[in-house]
Amino acid sequence: MNDTEMIECHEPALQMQRLISIMKRLRAPQGCPWDAEQTHKSLITNMIEEAYEAVDTIQRDDWQQMREELGDVLLQVVFHAEIAQENGRFDFNDVAAEVSEKLIRRHPHVFASSRADTTDAVLTQWDKIKRQEKGAEATPYLHGTGKGLPALLRAWKLQKKAAKAGFDWPDAQGALDKVKEETAECEEILPLPEEDPRLTEELGDLLFSVVNLCRKKGIDPEVAMAGANKKFERRFNEMERLLARDGLTLDQADLDAMEARWQQAKSAE
Repeated sequence: MNDTEMIECHEPALQMQRLISIMKRLRAPQGCPWDAEQTHKSLITNMIEEAYEAVDTIQRDDWQQMREELGDVLLQVVFHAEIAQENGRFDFNDVAAEVSEKLIRRHPHVFASSRADTTDAVLTQWDKIKRQEKGAEATPYLHGTGKGLPALLRAWKLQKKAAKAGFDWPDAQGALDKVKEETAECEEILPLPEEDPRLTEELGDLLFSVVNLCRKKGIDPEVAMAGANKKFERRFNEMERLLARDGLTLDQADLDAMEARWQQAKSAE
């Protein structure tokens, strides 16, 4: 089957190869100018945006949109693999083969004779094998953990890994007490000028402790934050609508007027 036939192919078993062929055609001479000029670095924002858009569909249980967004994430992988192949580094098959081998190596309780009967045992085994593979036994335990992630997610990853080593509160109450402690410290430094670095440090400690409390209660902090964002946006939009109903714009309304409509919006939910 030639490239043109593959691009037009609709056989289910060949759709991955079809996608790769389409990307090759887009990057080829007389293809798409935009696709042809992209590099690994120019696509970084696309990779991040597509991943977050896929996460949004998962959180909303939007199965049809999820299928599309997962396709967009897959496209980014194929795009990077094609660029790498053009530069003689690796291709999509190398990417797929490497992750397949990794899954087999890190699941010896499935593909070999190791035993891991609980989720915690599986995760501990995975981390041990990962450190052995990377020759990381002599490096700091948290080295490289969550590198490149947004700060909120990296805090969660750092805490989860530290907990595997036994450095953890025995229960959620300990984490909550830490939140209270950090809140009290923030109250003490609140009079400081904004440029004082202690403000950033103490507020960072407070955020870190809240992430820890989320973790102890089995809540993904990114999911919790996304939910809070949506709730704030929904209530703000309703507040704005109520102001408009009363002949006020956001520019015209004072804080008392906004607060009154905000409470209306909140109580209406």
